[in-house]
Amino acid sequence: MNIELYQVDAFASKPFEGNPAAVCPLETWLDDGVLQAIATENNLSETAFFVPTESGYQLRWFTPAVEVDLCGHATLAAAWVIFNMLGDSAELLQFETRSGQLLVQRDGDELAMDFPAKVVEPFTMEAEVKAALGINEIEELLISDDIVVVVNDAQLIESLTPDMQQLKRLPGRGIVVTAKGRDVDVVSRWFGPKVGVEEDPVTGSAHTSLAPYWAKRLGKQQLTARQGGARKGALSCEIEGDRVIIKGRVAPYLKGLITLPPQ
Repeated sequence: MNIELYQVDAFASKPFEGNPAAVCPLETWLDDGVLQAIATENNLSETAFFVPTESGYQLRWFTPAVEVDLCGHATLAAAWVIFNMLGDSAELLQFETRSGQLLVQRDGDELAMDFPAKVVEPFTMEAEVKAALGINEIEELLISDDIVVVVNDAQLIESLTPDMQQLKRLPGRGIVVTAKGRDVDVVSRWFGPKVGVEEDPVTGSAHTSLAPYWAKRLGKQQLTARQGGARKGALSCEIEGDRVIIKGRVAPYLKGLITLPPQ
């Protein structure tokens, strides 16, 4: 049994930037254990699987360790594969996911994803967060599904070397450290060792929390953002009511076949 596999770089204008994701189109769902095994074998932060439905596609995402509720860059990657490799001529794609319906549409040479905005709340474990990140000052500490650490120096984010074992002991899916940017509105890095991803170069889902926070703080509805450490990617965000429109480009990298034993 063969399954097509595409690996693309999301939130990237060319290969070797942004966040790599694997995308596997399926006709019907395989057993969850097989999906997880493929994602583990791929060893990328996310592998996206989708199956056609009457109204669009059912979409799921797996890290090398677990299935997750929401993934931005792998949604962008899946949409790019559907548009550009599978030849879907629609202007708008509808995905049914564990986070509800997600929409992706063409926007020039970018793709625009329509995600639900998330509300952040105050979080109190400042000493533990500082120790895990190896930093001395935090401007603001918040939580949604991720811990959000706001610092006042964008350069500090570049030099972060977190203790992954300490991060695993903190609540939430992962931890994102963010600051006001210089040449862009927002910069950040995201760490998720608890879900099998030590660092994710560009995390679209994290910006469903970051974008509303920074939009309110900066007094603007449209934001430019950059995420990553050694490897970086670019995206833009726009607040529309209780939704966040996240835009980015995708660069193709490889196409192959996964060979599976008979099911």
